[in-house]
Amino acid sequence: MSFYIFTKKQILSVLGVALAIIIGTVVSVSVFAKSERLLPIYSVGTEEKKIAISFDAAWGADDTDTLIAVLAKYNVPATFFVVGEWVEKYPTEVKRLADAGHDVMNHSDTHPYMTSLSSSKMVEELKACNQKIASITGKEPTLFRCPYGDYNNNVISTVESIGMKSIQWDVDSLDWKETATVESIVSRVTGKAKNGSIVLFHNDAEHTPEALPIILEKLISEGYTFVKIADLIYYENYEIIHDGTQVKKDG
Repeated sequence: MSFYIFTKKQILSVLGVALAIIIGTVVSVSVFAKSERLLPIYSVGTEEKKIAISFDAAWGADDTDTLIAVLAKYNVPATFFVVGEWVEKYPTEVKRLADAGHDVMNHSDTHPYMTSLSSSKMVEELKACNQKIASITGKEPTLFRCPYGDYNNNVISTVESIGMKSIQWDVDSLDWKETATVESIVSRVTGKAKNGSIVLFHNDAEHTPEALPIILEKLISEGYTFVKIADLIYYENYEIIHDGTQVKKDG
């Protein structure tokens, strides 16, 4: 039988290597956990030529009837994300949108940067807006869009904790910019839209009422159909990949 005698130096060396491996493993796990970023739904992975049109409503309402008329002409259902304060100011417009068959969803109560709020304050914002919308439409919103597109893990998890889904967009019309023109809006949307896209417009942007019919005619001619976001997204057996695309899991 053979015996091995280790010196104190050798023992300390072995212990040092073992400790380094343990620390490295813990750090790796910790970094991986911290790097897991939660995402809202930017678009949906689908082979069907379906697109969802959405509008954010936070300020004016002068174009509401015009937008409803344009969408009706092309038989396009849309999703309107409205701020609670906007609902209070324009209840008649909210009812018109709902009566026209469009979804009225949550865009917060006061349009804050959600990442600056505590989880409890976020819930207050969400529930206050939901109650105002439901009191007019009779339907509790299930979707939420962050004001300014501002979110982090805490925002996404808080929204999900009350049974709602966070929705972003993958096609931004940039209709709110002072430099926007009918041509620039049409070019951006028709050039970027694809299967499963969620398009962002604003209800009170200057050139949107004029650009919208051109966009709809162009996309319809390319074989696209339009659905509400609630009818585009998946509700089970899905994941959201790195670019925000919601995709069905295998199996």
